[in-house]
Amino acid sequence: MDSHTTLQPGRAPVAPDGHLGAARQHPGFRDVVYARRRDAVVALAVGHQVGAPSPLVHYTESEHATWRRVHAALHNVHEETVCREVLHARDAAPIPADHVPQHAEVGDRLHELTGFRFTLAGGLVPNKRFLGSMARGYFHAVQYVRHPAVPLYTPEPDVLHDVFGHGTHLSCPWFAGLYRMFGRAAARVDSEDALDLLSRVYWFSLEYGVTIQDDEVKAYGAALLSSWGELRHLRHAEIRPWDIHAIAAQAYQAAGYQPVLYAVRSLDHLSDALHEVLDEFDETTRDRLSLPALAERGAMA
Repeated sequence: MDSHTTLQPGRAPVAPDGHLGAARQHPGFRDVVYARRRDAVVALAVGHQVGAPSPLVHYTESEHATWRRVHAALHNVHEETVCREVLHARDAAPIPADHVPQHAEVGDRLHELTGFRFTLAGGLVPNKRFLGSMARGYFHAVQYVRHPAVPLYTPEPDVLHDVFGHGTHLSCPWFAGLYRMFGRAAARVDSEDALDLLSRVYWFSLEYGVTIQDDEVKAYGAALLSSWGELRHLRHAEIRPWDIHAIAAQAYQAAGYQPVLYAVRSLDHLSDALHEVLDEFDETTRDRLSLPALAERGAMA
């Protein structure tokens, strides 16, 4: 969720051309009443400084009900689609099942566990700010809840994606270390080229990463963890072996199911692969690793 596009108050999201029908037809793109509520929550993020406390949101009973429904559905589908390490992290994460939590409610406990807190976002955040803040232990998170009519899939990040999905990762020191590694890499670069490359590696690992476990494809990425629809769709995705050269040129979709996912052999393999790219990541990394030129962003905005 690290695009160069940021949602602005008063603007409903627009599904980009070419995205899958699930995104184009989602009521979150068309419901004026829902957009008005989401925009009111988004407006709280205007001018927010990284690390400042997130304001309280007075969630409605309908929003709490959506959280409860999705939380329960995700727990059920996780048992057959998510890798064991992430299941263990999920079960230990300080994330309530019965209500939409405030950022501080979960973030204060995460800070005790791994040093991370949530910092407020209004929507999609530019790469430099989004990735770079992780070096200091801040993860950008929105506060609005997905549309209640189609709660098991959302084409844009919401509080379930950020607090449930990424909160699961950030409760685990091992995963938190990977987030900090991305943050340190982002802090060393400024060019759009380098940040775009970094965002692709992040997208196909900590957002949409899968691994092979017991000869089956299992999810570990936070975008998958927080989307019942995408977990159920996992069997239909094209799964390719982890290949940093292919990832460097692979366009991704910020809305709609990902048609291509890259599988690591294990989470140890993931750690090794990310260290190889990120430990010395700088403006010369693409040339130094002989990575292909970046493809057009296309559907990535």
